[in-house]
Amino acid sequence: MDIAKLTISGIQEGLRNRQFSAAELTEEALAFARSENPKTNAYLTFSEDRARQAAAEVDGQLSRGETPGALAGVPIAVKDVIVTKGLRTTCGSRMLEHFIPPYDATAVRRLEAAGGVMVGKANCDEFAMGSSNENSAFGPVRNPVALDRVPGGSSGGSAAVVAQGTAVVSLGSDTGGSIRQPASFCGVVGVTPTYGRVSRYGLVAFASSLDHIGPFARNVEDAAVLLQTIAGRDPKDATSAFAPVADYRASLGQDVRGLRIGLPKEYFAHLDSESGDQIHKGIELLKQQGCEIVDISLPHTDYAVACYYIICTAEASANLARYDGVRYTGRSAKAKTLQDMYRMTRGEGFGAECKRRIMLGTYVLSSGYYDAYYLKAQKVRSLIARDFQQAFTQVDALVTPVSPFPAFKLGEKLDDPIQMYLSDIYTITGDLAGIPCMSVPCGRTSEGLPVGMQLLTRHFDESGMFRLASAFEQAGGFSI
Repeated sequence: MDIAKLTISGIQEGLRNRQFSAAELTEEALAFARSENPKTNAYLTFSEDRARQAAAEVDGQLSRGETPGALAGVPIAVKDVIVTKGLRTTCGSRMLEHFIPPYDATAVRRLEAAGGVMVGKANCDEFAMGSSNENSAFGPVRNPVALDRVPGGSSGGSAAVVAQGTAVVSLGSDTGGSIRQPASFCGVVGVTPTYGRVSRYGLVAFASSLDHIGPFARNVEDAAVLLQTIAGRDPKDATSAFAPVADYRASLGQDVRGLRIGLPKEYFAHLDSESGDQIHKGIELLKQQGCEIVDISLPHTDYAVACYYIICTAEASANLARYDGVRYTGRSAKAKTLQDMYRMTRGEGFGAECKRRIMLGTYVLSSGYYDAYYLKAQKVRSLIARDFQQAFTQVDALVTPVSPFPAFKLGEKLDDPIQMYLSDIYTITGDLAGIPCMSVPCGRTSEGLPVGMQLLTRHFDESGMFRLASAFEQAGGFSI
């Protein structure tokens, strides 16, 4: 078995034809992941016992003549901000270095109910705060395409394991581009579903009104299968949507002739790089498939970065207030008073980026500044969402870059937070509007670095997004 080239459909066929058992596949996957992990540091924890138990259940179903689930036997990695019962969940932070959750996230429960085999927890920026995966307390993740480069963040570990082939698919989380940007940097498919499409129950909160769980895969079909498995209403998450989940697979391979594709002029105004050249090639390919290209405007795009970093830091300040050494976090051994315990535990437990965002968020929520910053940012967010609503009255989908540049070198932007934040400039608007978006591979630069193209559709139109992505993939767009 070549683990690095397996697909979900290939695994299903192999199990049906008795070419291998789920147990054999799991042992191969675990051994391969362990042998490759020193190169990238993409896994923080392996879950051998749990994986073997899941594989045994799949083999038992097959032996009884039962039909296994849609993910039967598939090796899957889960970002380490998604809680897993009895398995360490660190959020990439010293604060939760030894935390063992007492329950599973809904997304994890659903993928395992479908026969998925969780091989381990993927490294990430601390509490999902970062754009390069250099903010993990347990060391940076290296991009498997170029080991001197970042994989993107904050879900860099989840993207890296799929690109490396040590997992067939994986789960990440996205707040401002943390699925799509790593997918672009690593040359894989990454999907950010509509806000509320996937339950956030069990996702450790960074910014609650922006957080999403979504899949990584090496092809569009696998991403569609994984999303369909984990999507749907969850009574444990009041923000999960009642909207029915479509059959995403049914949209794959459908004709795209006549679809109107919008190109927001604000996203292309200063895109004079190799990444931009690849995106234009991708747009030309869609045009050849019969899509109609339409120039549009999203006029409030220029305010998105400031708006996003006010809202997300404010929510982070509130969400991270619970980590104070009282209950399930680490606790400073130097503290002698209660106040010392709070101060020292948070000082020792949080990294620099978390502290930066907590301080900024606390400031914009403070008396005298709430109206000037946070309230105004929420108003701008409404204007950005309205821009997309108006755009989708004219077009069926939008195509934009994912990042203004390909994967940068480790350490290159670590000392310049503003430049690091600007790497998400094309992805944060989708999160602010809560619409579905995805990154698909769109060739490589002259240095061999992957470039991602972003597709965006209206709320709950993941089917339309997968339809367009599938047509692009089948036309050879991934290696254009």
